[in-house]
Amino acid sequence: MSNKNKYIKGRGAQLNVSNKFEENSHEFRDDFKNYCAAEGDEVENRKTVFIDTFPKTIVNKVTSPDVGMGYSLNPYQGCEHGCIYCYARNSHEYWGYSAGLDFEQKILVKKNAVELLEKKLRNKNWQASPIVVSGNTDCYQPAEKKLGITRQLLQTFLKYRHPVGMITKNALIQRDLDVLKKLAADNLVHVNLSITSLEEETRRILEPRTASIKKRLQTVEMLSKANIPVSVMMAPIIPAINSHEIMALVKEIANRGALGVGYTIVRLNGAIAEIFTDWVRKTLPERADKILHQIESVHGGSLNDSRFGTRMKGEGEFANQVAQQFKIARAKYLKGRERPMLNCDLHEQFKDGQMKLF
Repeated sequence: MSNKNKYIKGRGAQLNVSNKFEENSHEFRDDFKNYCAAEGDEVENRKTVFIDTFPKTIVNKVTSPDVGMGYSLNPYQGCEHGCIYCYARNSHEYWGYSAGLDFEQKILVKKNAVELLEKKLRNKNWQASPIVVSGNTDCYQPAEKKLGITRQLLQTFLKYRHPVGMITKNALIQRDLDVLKKLAADNLVHVNLSITSLEEETRRILEPRTASIKKRLQTVEMLSKANIPVSVMMAPIIPAINSHEIMALVKEIANRGALGVGYTIVRLNGAIAEIFTDWVRKTLPERADKILHQIESVHGGSLNDSRFGTRMKGEGEFANQVAQQFKIARAKYLKGRERPMLNCDLHEQFKDGQMKLF
């Protein structure tokens, strides 16, 4: 195998693509960075570099009308999980890095995340509204095991009786079961666990550094038994890779106690189109053309799709078949199950009472 076609084990992306902000590459605001990777760090060096950052804000208002969340919070930028399809890859370009291997190898750690969240929740003008942790990158990626920022964030939400949503594909969330139970007792937490496939080999090539399918299914069951509302996201659906698994996966997660299931259809915006195309030709060469053509058929003949309303679910015959399968699966396996609404009242009471002491 030539160096051009050499497969890098343990990583999703197989190359670093050019940064659309190339002339500003590796230039950070002085007030944001504390430490940056040494210049000359080679792409072939597979070690992950952690970069301490100190942003000015941590809670982001989500303005996209089809995302399904009002506010998000991400303790990490970049993600070592290495999911090849991840839409968050493009955001790494804003910090002077590539959406390819850099996204998996250069992880920005928001060291003051807890301090910023507490400041936000104590602000007298803040009106309680669910904040989703991991609207962009996974809050339980490998770094969390050592750094514990996500656990501290959960403890802060509990302290201020504030509703929080969680999105992850890592079984490390089990570590925080004690805090999650306390939040759930006051209806202050929802968990969305991402499970893209039931086939471990598919998981391994799509999401190389994530928790195994077995561990994720166990996590759904554990959260459910602990009375912590848990749903599953089958995202994304990729034609000719995992699109045949919908009914089986919904049945399995229903048996484990999930309250619901959601999905998106893969879209390859920005640099992700080049990264995914390179990956699929190296990983699944026999099926590569079929996969790419079917993705194009869902998004008006293009791998890219930024149209609100259609970008998440796609259009055309394949998209309609997927939608119908989920409709049937929900009716058959999840009928009558609903997630309770998150409680926003306790935080307001907390502010009116105890927080007046501050």
